Amino acid sequence: MVERLKQYILHNRLRPGDALPTEAELCAAVGASRSSVREAIKTLTALDIVEVRHGHGTYVGGMSLAALVESLSFRGLLSRADDFRVLSELVEVRQTLEQGLAEAVIAALDEGVLDELDRLADEMDARARAGEAFIEQDRAFHLTLMKPLGNDLIIQLTAAFWDVHAIVAPAVPTTPESVRETVAAHRAIARAARAQDPPAFAAAVAAHYAPVRGHLREDTGH
Repeated sequence: MVERLKQYILHNRLRPGDALPTEAELCAAVGASRSSVREAIKTLTALDIVEVRHGHGTYVGGMSLAALVESLSFRGLLSRADDFRVLSELVEVRQTLEQGLAEAVIAALDEGVLDELDRLADEMDARARAGEAFIEQDRAFHLTLMKPLGNDLIIQLTAAFWDVHAIVAPAVPTTPESVRETVAAHRAIARAARAQDPPAFAAAVAAHYAPVRGHLREDTGH
């Protein structure tokens, strides 16, 4: 039944935000009982393929990567070994994505975005000096880098991988030195972007992930 509803959405060329027919109309359209359609809607809602707005109806969802975040996070939290494996894989993917897009990112950034990156780096620095976390600023920094590309999938992947990283990473200890290195790396990324220097940008991205890579090597012996 889930596949039938997905095919209905595709066949009718519905887009995110478009309303689906009423439950009775859906039952008639796909040839299924109300209970079957309701169960399928629940499954598709969990996957963000459809969205139920109580009192308004059912709509095509935003097609986010929420299910991916949930799955990877749960896998990483199952055991310490999985925790480190998932985090190691995430770091590799995030670094590869950001380094591979260095030239495109730099070309897409305008003065306003560059100023925002500097502002976020300054705020991260100030919070680090005060002994405070800067999770929100870190996430915003990486999304700010990618948004000018105008590629929704890249933006969603960046957000999804960052969210999983944030959930799994607490198992890896941090030190004042690693925090300073992280802040410095964000500053270096912003500086390289403003200088339109892809090699320096790629090097700064590598420096950003170096502390967590170091901790992973120590904890896994690799």
